Amino acid sequence: MGQNQPSFQKASEIIYRVHGIRISYVTVMNITKYVGKSVYDYNYNISLNIWNNRANMDISIAKKKGTLYIQADGAAVNTRIEDENGSTWKENKLGIFFSDDDMYKRKDKSNIINHKEYVSYIGNVDTFKILVFAKAVELKYWEYESIVFISDGATWLRNMIEELFPEAIQILDKFHLIENIYDYAKYIFNEDMKKAEKFKDKIIGYCYSREYNLIVKELKKYKGVTIPKTVCNLPVYLENSKNKIDYSTYEHNGWFVGSGAIESSNKTVIQLRLKQAGMRWSVDGANYVIALRCMWESDHWDKIEKIVTDYIY
Repeated sequence: MGQNQPSFQKASEIIYRVHGIRISYVTVMNITKYVGKSVYDYNYNISLNIWNNRANMDISIAKKKGTLYIQADGAAVNTRIEDENGSTWKENKLGIFFSDDDMYKRKDKSNIINHKEYVSYIGNVDTFKILVFAKAVELKYWEYESIVFISDGATWLRNMIEELFPEAIQILDKFHLIENIYDYAKYIFNEDMKKAEKFKDKIIGYCYSREYNLIVKELKKYKGVTIPKTVCNLPVYLENSKNKIDYSTYEHNGWFVGSGAIESSNKTVIQLRLKQAGMRWSVDGANYVIALRCMWESDHWDKIEKIVTDYIY
């Protein structure tokens, strides 16, 4: 209840209404964090062991048909710790995994993802990538014909996936690209939306026709414009992602080209529990609750009792 209700207070109220047992929200909080720490430590130790022994892994087996999707993103959680600029917001990194077997195809050819696996961490990339790699090993990533990684193009994500899965097909989320094209176009065209729309269609059209040289040529027209830091520097953004925008090939292969799954997962796994009005967390406390949220949303809640029992006793 402590991880699955909007607050520890609400969990306390639900327990009383359902079971007739009065437990203070402080006790609910303490037990939730205690169990969360046990789960967090257990999962991290297993992940670290996998990471440290990765050179000894045997992945030389025949590939099976299918695609494993990996997506990751960062989102801020309000903490009690101020950084050098006085901000209390820390980035939480969330990773999700799902495969063709986890999807149901509708008659209109759209997909419903029935199951996702989650890892998450507030802190540095080095720890997060250990969790990501361990989850991929758990899912036997080497057995898949294709690994597809979709992201918003952030440098830390690009570097992480190139280190962990150099064979992966990286795709720049098309909808992030469109959003950044609009931001850039609105600035260079002084908020003229008709010109911005025409500019967007041209750039996306070149992506689909695999004519990156024409994108470069189009963007050179505006090289004299100074872009403020609040606006996406589209030439640099696309140069860093020029091998990740072949949307016609991706769609022909039946792959996702948008990161909607990670966007919605940020809401269900993190925001619904950790970003309620007025909430501020210790970093450790947030990570312990996040560990439980990932277990719950990954449908692994049945493992909690074993993890706690094994770790404590």
